[in-house]
Amino acid sequence: MVGRFIQEIIMRKYLTTLLLIGLGFGQEKSISDGPYIFIEKGELIEKRILNNEVTTRTLDQGSYDTLYYPDLSTFNGIRNIAAFSDIHGQYDLLVSLLVNNKIIDKDLNWIFGEGHLVIVGDIFDRGDKVNEILWLVYDLEGQAKEKGGRVHYLLGNHEYMVLYNDLRYIHDKYHISSKLLDLEYDQLYGNNTVLGRWIRSKPTIVKINNLIFTHAGISGDFIAYESFNIENINNKMRQSIPRLKDLRKLRRAGTTNKFYEIYFGGNSLIWYRGYFEENLKETDILKILEIVDANHIVVGHTSNERVVQLYNDKVIGVDSGLKRGKYGELFLIKDDQFYRATLNGRLIELK
Repeated sequence: MVGRFIQEIIMRKYLTTLLLIGLGFGQEKSISDGPYIFIEKGELIEKRILNNEVTTRTLDQGSYDTLYYPDLSTFNGIRNIAAFSDIHGQYDLLVSLLVNNKIIDKDLNWIFGEGHLVIVGDIFDRGDKVNEILWLVYDLEGQAKEKGGRVHYLLGNHEYMVLYNDLRYIHDKYHISSKLLDLEYDQLYGNNTVLGRWIRSKPTIVKINNLIFTHAGISGDFIAYESFNIENINNKMRQSIPRLKDLRKLRRAGTTNKFYEIYFGGNSLIWYRGYFEENLKETDILKILEIVDANHIVVGHTSNERVVQLYNDKVIGVDSGLKRGKYGELFLIKDDQFYRATLNGRLIELK
């Protein structure tokens, strides 16, 4: 296992070197990326890449917040909710989906009023416009609050993978960005960056009305580990981020760690696929829902062709294949009625 992991690292570095050599000899392919905003000795330092050239400038104090605090994890009385997941760098498709379903306008302004938009994990990896999506969500979060709404960005497995520097799925572009900026990719979102601090404030699970939202799902193993408390879960996930690299090394070395297995293993909130792949019964789901005091669980992580309902609507799958870059949907709730909101803005009632 360790040998294969080292081979993967060597191969990624080799492929990146080939790409850079090609770029250096004047081939057409070049990249633009950023901004990445670093917090250095109280100053905000912005770095951008334009056609493989790195530019650096110091921003005015107050251009961005440098401290970010967790929002609430539970909300009630919300009439309009929209959710999607697993966008994986497909910025243009996401904008079309949000515009056509009147979440934002063509100028990227929030028009969803007091509604709540939930990103059920996995902005990172695969696609080549991850940074663009992060800044869009960052901006919409502020706009939504001003209008009485909310944007909830839940961390999925790919967020945590990047934070502990597992780069198996990042787009080739970001290997080049890292090389040009002379930083490891995870350092572009380190705790000394604006986006890095913002991401570290985010939850892994939220409850809105009678719905639980989390990236992969709640397994029987997870629910049996300790008493269920959303705030405690989110705090533990946030507090674990600085230790993730060490915990992962221990696991690779064969040292078991119960916390890591429960919170970051195959049956965790960010990795579980049991709703789609295990032979579960509706009674199994009802037991979990009773413990978490909810009527529905909304998850991403496992891809489908559209928003799907499972176990008599107890589980809603919102990973509708956006990562492929061709089609995707929103899960939309208006006044307690559930809908599939298609890419062209058509609403299909879920019954």
